[in-house]
Amino acid sequence: MNPEATASFGPMIMMVLMIVIFYFLLIRPQKKKEKQLRDMIAALKVGDEVASIGGIHGKITRIKDDIFVLETGVGTTKSFISIERSAISRLIKAGATVEAETEVEEVPEATEE
Repeated sequence: MNPEATASFGPMIMMVLMIVIFYFLLIRPQKKKEKQLRDMIAALKVGDEVASIGGIHGKITRIKDDIFVLETGVGTTKSFISIERSAISRLIKAGATVEAETEVEEVPEATEE
């Protein structure tokens, strides 16, 4: 093989190596984080406490299509704000879930014979 031909592959190999490093250090973790955010937003329900991109904290009171109505404020100074689904940045606290009450069957006592 010609030594000049093998020397010209060096910069190409370095470029490919840099692209692979950028993928694993920057692109892949960002895509994973975006997927987690999409999944979290899709799982939101009424009663969850969330924070918006702008820093507004509130409890979801109503969901209609891509609009969330948040209840903000404390005590008697509560107000309601409508924000888009894409404006949610994180889940602060999951809302209380209503657990179905299970009926316990009564077991007849054993009789001694």
